[in-house]
Amino acid sequence: MTSQGSTNGLDQSQQRMRDAGVAPAAIDVFTRFYRLLQSGETGLVPEADVEPLTDVAHRDALDVPDADARAALERTAIVKLNGGLGTSMGMDRAKSLLTVRDADPDRGTPRPLTFLDVIVGQVRAARRATGATLPLLLMNSFRTQADTLAALAPYEDLAVPGLPLDFLQNREPKLLATDLTPVDWPADPDLEWCPPGHGDLYTALHASGAVRALLDAGYRYASVSNSDNLGAAPDAAMAGWFAASGAPFAAEVARRTPADRKGGHLVVRRADGRLVLRETAQTPDADADAAADITRHRYFNTNNLWFDLEALAAELERTGGVLELPLIRNTKTVDPTDPSSPEVVQIESAMGAAVEVFDGAVAIEVGRDRFLPVKTTNDLLVLRSDVYDLDDDYRLVARTDAPFVDLDPAYYKTVAAFDARFDDGTPSLRGARSLAVRGDWSFGAGVTVVDEARLDDAGGAARVPDGAVVGPDGVSD
Repeated sequence: MTSQGSTNGLDQSQQRMRDAGVAPAAIDVFTRFYRLLQSGETGLVPEADVEPLTDVAHRDALDVPDADARAALERTAIVKLNGGLGTSMGMDRAKSLLTVRDADPDRGTPRPLTFLDVIVGQVRAARRATGATLPLLLMNSFRTQADTLAALAPYEDLAVPGLPLDFLQNREPKLLATDLTPVDWPADPDLEWCPPGHGDLYTALHASGAVRALLDAGYRYASVSNSDNLGAAPDAAMAGWFAASGAPFAAEVARRTPADRKGGHLVVRRADGRLVLRETAQTPDADADAAADITRHRYFNTNNLWFDLEALAAELERTGGVLELPLIRNTKTVDPTDPSSPEVVQIESAMGAAVEVFDGAVAIEVGRDRFLPVKTTNDLLVLRSDVYDLDDDYRLVARTDAPFVDLDPAYYKTVAAFDARFDDGTPSLRGARSLAVRGDWSFGAGVTVVDEARLDDAGGAARVPDGAVVGPDGVSD
């Protein structure tokens, strides 16, 4: 890659973004990252440069007076990242429109509930319990905005006067790996673009005017999480703790288990003692074992964040919306479903990486009940099952330890294929420690899964009968 080629690539990318109406601040952010990429920056965080995070507060140990908690929540806004399409599960619309709870009139759910329905229910419940106005703002993408706002339209009491229900995340060109010029893909021009990672939250908040609108309306704090994580419900005690801490930024972390050996985790940078988020893509290959050592690096990033809107606004004003987040260089193919399509580089950043931008940022340990993301249909099956009850505050309450579910990706990877095989309802998983399914199995009504259950490939389509029990030896009546 020549220097001239890189210059041309940046010029072409900037022009493409201007032509598409991308916000100037987002173009500036892209330009910064492009130049880092051009200079050979990898964004790697070597083990030799960091120490483990050890000193954190714990949610269960908080002692916040009720009046202080309510007062803090009254000045808090709830922000949900809602730009994902769920493409890994075969979806082509907002992932938050996916059904997560089956209809169950006996439990107060007369119709199926989506992620958005549960989020709205959680916000309304917190408003009733505390008296807080608690505005909800969604960061949508250009692909999720219309469907999402249409789904929210029946909730006439949701919007807070003077504040928007959503703001748009930005987009940027995918770059050919060979010369870092923007890729052309006439077969599907939408695939020429990608989101800049959820680190774009800050630029989008700045460019849309949402930060200023919240401050002008009297709000001081924001609680941010992904829309597919229904564990991150509004929490008055957490709001009170954060307000009293005086910290500009806080990250919720949870204890790692063997299942969390991969993924982002917080570390302490030796050079200055600041908290740093290290994603898997930022870990040198030579340090992979150290990064995966859950006894050394005990806490993973839940992507639930809190920040002081005044501190954020000051930093965004100082930098023109260009927070100095670490670069994540993500290499993929232009068509994610076609490994033979050209290799591209996606410039990304992580929302949680802002923890190193703010002097005095802190972390707080939370339980796994605040981290219930749905990334695959395996996760979806557990969330829809009787492992969780939906209480009156729309919180998902675990009644037992969640079993490990491993559904055959050849038959269950997409939501459509998954739903077709559970067309008579979700089986009971309360008595299961695990469920492994191989082959094309569908499930009848009233199925119960127990112990370390397994279904082996039957050599063709097969069905678990109504009322059957699935256990270690397969199906029994």
